[in-house]
Amino acid sequence: MAFSIKTFAIAAALGALVAPACAQKAATPWELKPDTGYAYDKEGKTFSYKMGTSNAGELLKGAKKVPKGTLFFIGQNGQLYMRSGQYLEGDGRFKFGPDQ
Repeated sequence: MAFSIKTFAIAAALGALVAPACAQKAATPWELKPDTGYAYDKEGKTFSYKMGTSNAGELLKGAKKVPKGTLFFIGQNGQLYMRSGQYLEGDGRFKFGPDQ
């Protein structure tokens, strides 16, 4: 009987370690804040800046709206990419998620 309890304890411990790795993380909203600028610099680092309103007109001159349905991601080369188009399956799962 001691052997089966020990085996069960080992199996339970391994299951506790493996289960979180197998679970797919649920999508969470990307919370952008008003009056904050987000930058991706030449070295690939990201920053956020507190913005003012005195020169907002100048900021908007070269700006473009991001289309709804745009996906942003970092490629294997460390480059930031954006993709417009379908990124969810019909059942709402992320189309490019981990292989299952």
